[in-house]
Amino acid sequence: MDRHLALIGFMGAGKSTLGRDAAELIGLPFVDVDQLVGEDYGGTVAELFARDGEERFREVEEDWAVSMLESPDARVLSLGGGAIESPRTREALRAHARTVWLDVPLETSWERSRGTARPLAEDEDTFAQLYERRRPLYDAAADFVAHDLDDVVLAAAGVHFGVGALELLGSLVPGDGAVALVTDATVAGIHGATAQLALGERLVGVHELPAGEEAKTLAVCERLWREVELGREGTIVALGGGATTDTAGFVAAAHMRGIPWVAVPTTLVGQVDAGIGGKTGVNLPEAKNQVGAFHWPVRTVLDPGLLATLPARERENGAAEVVKTGLLAGEAFWELPEPEQVRRSAAYKARVCLRDPHERGERAKLNLGHTFAHALEAASDYELPHGRAVALGLLAALRLSGLPTDVVEERLHPERVKVDRERAWAALLRDKKGARRRPRLVLLEKPGVPRIGVELPPEHVRAALDALIEP
Repeated sequence: MDRHLALIGFMGAGKSTLGRDAAELIGLPFVDVDQLVGEDYGGTVAELFARDGEERFREVEEDWAVSMLESPDARVLSLGGGAIESPRTREALRAHARTVWLDVPLETSWERSRGTARPLAEDEDTFAQLYERRRPLYDAAADFVAHDLDDVVLAAAGVHFGVGALELLGSLVPGDGAVALVTDATVAGIHGATAQLALGERLVGVHELPAGEEAKTLAVCERLWREVELGREGTIVALGGGATTDTAGFVAAAHMRGIPWVAVPTTLVGQVDAGIGGKTGVNLPEAKNQVGAFHWPVRTVLDPGLLATLPARERENGAAEVVKTGLLAGEAFWELPEPEQVRRSAAYKARVCLRDPHERGERAKLNLGHTFAHALEAASDYELPHGRAVALGLLAALRLSGLPTDVVEERLHPERVKVDRERAWAALLRDKKGARRRPRLVLLEKPGVPRIGVELPPEHVRAALDALIEP
């Protein structure tokens, strides 16, 4: 989280534009290294080339790039297209940055660059030769490859997205230390062999969790703390649904006072929500996620190809989180193809969490509908599927917001549940976001405009909760 986000790529890739937009979304300062060089020299890049030649320009560019990369405060940095040719700059990128290659086709680069003041974009053949020479350097330096703003935001959060990513897991787990794989029996039977093969010789142990919410107990955590044989250079890889990543992430947060972990969510709810943002935790009998830690994974691997094996119940769980995220963003994510649902929803959550990594402000809006959902889950002894609970919670939130509920009803088909009303109300009053046993809700002024910390008369909140429960 304290590393720079450095954008590299050829001329016309959009580094300055996307860098500035990404910096605003994730709450970091933006620096254009070429602009610094121009300000230092009192002229444009073209003028510097004409006056002093490319060699001198590269020397100044290198000094500024390395200076910015070695500075302690995290920034979004846009590096010039040729900066990657400097070994000193490449070393600084490895040491201090999460490096994102904005990869665009040659034709796009040429169309955007020709006829401009760029001194190296005057001849198409020379331009093409330079493009081919630099591509291997971009590829070698990049931690992530991006094509648009959402890709850049995901990279900032350490998220790798792509079909087939599980087969690349060995290269996606940072470092070279030992790895312990944590999963459940069902996921292990479907994807375990692929993960173990990808991790290769780094794998030192496989640990199975109970399925679903049964994994999220302190007893399961204690067993893992005793079983996992990893030092501080080791990494826990969590392969499974939200319960697996929640539990394994918390175990990683406390083991040896904190070791790295990698989230590999295999469910839709995990890929669009639970596996992103560093919130880890387990349940107590009285309430959900009451014991936990903020411990950001060093990498989150989103492979939408893993969703092909999901049972209908798990797909419904994820659909509720997609609808929630779309309502917060003010965009109909639920109408996109499933891989794009994952990518867009994950990018939205990532940018919110990057701005507020410890939920001290706007990140609370991600709990839209969840105050009610968690209360219903606790009252059901966690037998109520998460997606069904979230669908009901969204219904209550929209009703209290005075907004239409048709999206939730048509997409999620919420049905009232049979739980003890008093037990559900008691769980809602214990919600972590409340104050003095007064619930604080996330509501919507309209789609795309959430309101956090809303306090309503308790009788209104109680009535909204009771409307979700069977008579």
